Amino acid sequence: MLFRQLFDPRSSTFTYLLADEDSREAVLIDPVFEEHTRDAALIRELGLTLRYTLETHVHADHVTAAWLFKRRHGSRIVVSRASGATCADRLVDDGDRIRFGREELEVRATPGHTAGCVTYVTADQSMAFTGDALLIRAAGRTDFQGGDARRLYRSVHERIFTLPDRCAIYPGHDYRGRTSSSVAEERAWNPRLGGDRSESDFVGTMAHLGLPHPRQIDVAVPSNLRCGQPAVVQDEEPTWGPVSRSYGGVLEIDADWVHEHRGALHVVDVREPAEYDGELGHIAGAALVPLGELRTRLDEIPRDRPVVMVCRSGARSAQATAILEAAGFERVANLRGGMIRWRGLGLPAEISR
Repeated sequence: MLFRQLFDPRSSTFTYLLADEDSREAVLIDPVFEEHTRDAALIRELGLTLRYTLETHVHADHVTAAWLFKRRHGSRIVVSRASGATCADRLVDDGDRIRFGREELEVRATPGHTAGCVTYVTADQSMAFTGDALLIRAAGRTDFQGGDARRLYRSVHERIFTLPDRCAIYPGHDYRGRTSSSVAEERAWNPRLGGDRSESDFVGTMAHLGLPHPRQIDVAVPSNLRCGQPAVVQDEEPTWGPVSRSYGGVLEIDADWVHEHRGALHVVDVREPAEYDGELGHIAGAALVPLGELRTRLDEIPRDRPVVMVCRSGARSAQATAILEAAGFERVANLRGGMIRWRGLGLPAEISR
């Protein structure tokens, strides 16, 4: 079976691509809205046909790309019947099986983090995709969306820890750079669920985590109950580059592509002059037009080339991108992650001394 593990750094979400190597039929587990272009490109380059997108649960920290894949690639959306989602093509229960080519995944209900959590297990029980039920050396929180610590403890012990020791655990998230574990490891070393930890130990631990409310929950949960369909559907897709529209409606493009095609683009930096010449530096040749002056200086921005808007993190430039789009600029996008991501990727910048 073909297998790829993909990562979204903004939400620390893992997305998993699995495919039957003979038929080239594939499934995608927990796709992220903003990563649709990346994942679609990989599917295309590998010559795969996406049959299903699978959700481990209704996410609170990111919006799923399930609706996007269904709309553009004809895949079917799979969600647990207990999730409360009304948008799925197939609502699954414990024991159901998802087939793609000669491969299949077993659905195991593992509620507790949310009421509708499921784990997907390969037919040979060599891999389990646990979502947020079982994380590497941790477990999903149980303080919202019908969470129940006692139920989660039993789900993990009865539905995941009963898998073979060798079964690889692939979680929905990790925040420390870990990519996988195993049933044997987690049964022995998970500080919340493993070893001699009792159900009461786990309930007490989960009751005193003191975690902040997820930042995206008010947007993500209702959006994911619709399988990621935006309130306003944009029909036209840019063709000048790998531009994707975020769930918030902003046209975005990645730094690597901008760097590779710099000569064919007009880059506009909307920070203040001190930032433009500050420690992050600026992209060579970028025009400085502070956001507060943008509406009065639109005539300075040429329309003969695609325009990429830049700021420190991508927040101000997202607003700038919307301003240009509203002003009739047909080829414009926000630099995803701004100069922070640009420098984080090691791309060149000019810095005034």
